[in-house]
Amino acid sequence: MNTITAAEYQALIAKPKRNKYNAQKVEIDGHKFDSKAEARYYVYLKDRAKKGEIYGLELQRPFALIGPDGTLIATFRADFAFWDQTEDRFRVIDVKGGKATQTDAFRMKKGLMKSLLGIDVEVVEA
Repeated sequence: MNTITAAEYQALIAKPKRNKYNAQKVEIDGHKFDSKAEARYYVYLKDRAKKGEIYGLELQRPFALIGPDGTLIATFRADFAFWDQTEDRFRVIDVKGGKATQTDAFRMKKGLMKSLLGIDVEVVEA
């Protein structure tokens, strides 16, 4: 008779961990994206970069949100950050699945990005 440990049994019966917004992870060009919408936006930006419309594309770029007294308040991790040649400006984009995915923490960090760094985070809804 074969025996298994309690941990092995739990692993067998455990349901796969799901994203809380039912988004499916996708991998493109070795980059892992939290959703199909985010992956689609990456393909769109990659095409724009190839055409020379944007440059300096960064994925999952962290921004330190530092208060007036020099302490770190939070870190905002943008889905995409790049320089847009057609609009001649730096852009920070976050892809969301709708209003429900804009959590209180996201809205707070978005506000801090504007007030502390002068950066408007653009939300692209899938």
